[in-house]
Amino acid sequence: MIELGLQSFLRTHQDMLKGRRVGLVTHAAAITPDFRSNVDLFLEHRISVTALFAPEHGFDGAGADATPMPDENDSRRNLPIYSLYGEFKEPNSSALNQVDVLVFEMQDVGARFYTFISTLEYVLRAAADANKELIVLDRPNPLNGTQMEGPLVDDGLESFISQLRVPIRHALTTGEIARLIVHTFQLDVSLTVVPMRGWQRAMWFDETGLPWIPLSPAMPHFSTALTYPGTCLLEGTNVSEGRGTALPFEIIGAPWLDGYALAQSLNRLDLPGVVFRAHAFVPSDSKHRGLKCGGVQVHITNRNEFRPVYTGLHLIAECRAQNRERFEFLATSWEGAPPHLDLLCGTARVRQGLSAEVPVKEIVADWETITRRFRESCAPILLYA
Repeated sequence: MIELGLQSFLRTHQDMLKGRRVGLVTHAAAITPDFRSNVDLFLEHRISVTALFAPEHGFDGAGADATPMPDENDSRRNLPIYSLYGEFKEPNSSALNQVDVLVFEMQDVGARFYTFISTLEYVLRAAADANKELIVLDRPNPLNGTQMEGPLVDDGLESFISQLRVPIRHALTTGEIARLIVHTFQLDVSLTVVPMRGWQRAMWFDETGLPWIPLSPAMPHFSTALTYPGTCLLEGTNVSEGRGTALPFEIIGAPWLDGYALAQSLNRLDLPGVVFRAHAFVPSDSKHRGLKCGGVQVHITNRNEFRPVYTGLHLIAECRAQNRERFEFLATSWEGAPPHLDLLCGTARVRQGLSAEVPVKEIVADWETITRRFRESCAPILLYA
């Protein structure tokens, strides 16, 4: 079992917070292996937590995706909870006046468009502007720290879901992302990262000894996170990514798709580490709510070989090929923004290639070079061999 940055901090570093008012940026999924909340542990160690800051989905993880969250109050602990996914995406001056130091401790997914790392950048910038120290207590990348996949973000396509110039599957821990942000933007901020002990880059989440706690309504299981970097791309289309079902991001489909034909066409591609099974479902929320959808379930047979983003593009291509008249790439919710798939991918080239029926292998042909160069550029910020 690994030792989290949280555990290491409380064992050896907690004097750093003695006599200081602490703002804890966190959520309910940030627990120890014995299921104890980081907030409760801080209070038990007589650390003066004066404010909580919550990301997308809220402190309790119950909020729907892309839904602004209000400020709240933790009645059990009598602490204010300031939303970083509502009117503000960074701690505002009023909230920062209540703290002397910020501590960031959240479990991430390992995909660029899961917005917790964007929140981390906003918090770092706010800490720099307010001359506040930020301490990051590191947690593992669930998808391991070796396998990267996907393009970087092109100029002009930065958004809260693709804010950092990292591959879609970036293979970095939260602490390493913090160091990358400071290094990239040369932020003048006092940053301390407390690393884990015993974590190795090749580890998957279920090899760490840690329990998986749902990060949001649509991220209930570790198996969800395995497919998420690829099946989330279906958000940019009118095909359901399984929201409103018991298997979000593990099933995809639409009322106008033939699941059996789709499974056959996908399995003929012989994609690495995955097979597809015809699956019908009725979403209770989100796209095609209340309608029976034909589609497939993604079954990972070898996660070390599985390439989720590459697989996600094939899912889009085969859905489009089956019914070009009904298939659509979706617009983004705000006027004048690029198509949603462009924001997810960080580039328009993927959507343009799929629209022109360019083979997926050609669309991703330069990804290996991109990730190799990115990995080399990360050498100064890595915390683990």
